[in-house]
Amino acid sequence: MTVTAPSAVGSTAAGLLPPTPTSADSEQRFLKLLVTQLKNQDPLNPLDNAQLTSQLAQMSTVSGIEKLNNAFQSLLAQSSSNQVLQSAALIGRTVLVPGDDLALTQGTHTPFAVDMAGAAESVKVTITNAAGAVVRNYDLGALPAGVKTLSWDGLGDNGAPMASGVYTLNVAAAEGGNAKVVASALMYANVVSVAQGTNGVALDLGANRKASLGDVKLIL
Repeated sequence: MTVTAPSAVGSTAAGLLPPTPTSADSEQRFLKLLVTQLKNQDPLNPLDNAQLTSQLAQMSTVSGIEKLNNAFQSLLAQSSSNQVLQSAALIGRTVLVPGDDLALTQGTHTPFAVDMAGAAESVKVTITNAAGAVVRNYDLGALPAGVKTLSWDGLGDNGAPMASGVYTLNVAAAEGGNAKVVASALMYANVVSVAQGTNGVALDLGANRKASLGDVKLIL
């Protein structure tokens, strides 16, 4: 993982911005105002002790919340870093993730899977080539909810071997006639690298394909 240092321009611009107030600054301002208030209070109407106690309690609460927030942010950063380091063990491994790409090497079997959100009476899988033409149909019949692993033998419906290349999986599932059931294709891919993304750890699967760590259904 490469870390790029901030540019000189960014550093200069940051130096022109006013510093972000901290809890210590807020406390100093509060104490200064409190001392001024005590010095200038009306002897006939002195500062109420209950009011003073309330103000001190509010300052303590704000300071405590800021410290708690800083500790929480630090914990999150450490957790994210640890997750990336642990996920590095996936580099070079094969994972099963959502995707409809089916990379075929002629003469070999290519595994894939179907993820069923619910049970279905009828599940059908079609494999299309780059031109969008259907080359293979699978009628899987009824399937329960969950992941069903399958394999394509690389042959077309006519029994002829298909050329090497990337094909596309399409899944259709129905329950009780025309009621559609959510079903999606799963593909196997090799993990090239891992990195911290905006939504957690991101896996680079090559060929401009990415997946999140939470997408992984199976690790081989």
